[in-house]
Amino acid sequence: MQVSRIVKENLEIDSQSFRDLSPLMKEAVSDVFKLIEKETGDIIKKFEGAVNKVSEFHNINLEEFEKYFDKEILEQLGEK
Repeated sequence: MQVSRIVKENLEIDSQSFRDLSPLMKEAVSDVFKLIEKETGDIIKKFEGAVNKVSEFHNINLEEFEKYFDKEILEQLGEK
């Protein structure tokens, strides 16, 4: 799955999982994608690093943040 399939050009995510988030969580998710947008190499490591940085920056519970991404992936795969 490509990140571009989840995120529109203006970094808005069009999913029910995203719409259900608080404004702070929405901002944090957008920040993760902004950090990895132009990265190359091991995207998984870059993504995990971005999630850690953003959760710390916004003072968000890392486990809760990761649960959102798990839920988003399942929704995108049609397994919601």
